[in-house]
Amino acid sequence: MSMFENWDRFDVDGATVPFYKKSEGGISYIGFDSRPCVPPEPMINAMIALKFADKNTKVIMVNHKYPVGLIPKIESNFDIDTQKLEGEQVRLTFSLKDGANLDGFDFNQTCH
Repeated sequence: MSMFENWDRFDVDGATVPFYKKSEGGISYIGFDSRPCVPPEPMINAMIALKFADKNTKVIMVNHKYPVGLIPKIESNFDIDTQKLEGEQVRLTFSLKDGANLDGFDFNQTCH
């Protein structure tokens, strides 16, 4: 069963996986599953997805492990809720921090 069953699928230029969206309780969600990806694809997909974030839109990333290269690059602008899944797999929900401004944020960052 897909993590995003009953969500609307859409494709985004540059992403290596399908993206999904849904709205619930006045909040929009953008989600993607990067478990089948190899680095740097999870970071690339995350940076693309985070462009959708605003005060009413949260981003959900499902990954094969906690993305240690990604978090330091974004944690000053995003709150991150982590849910452990099977094994090392995680489901991360990114919310734009109150007062955060993404003007000038480098969405082209990569993991080294």
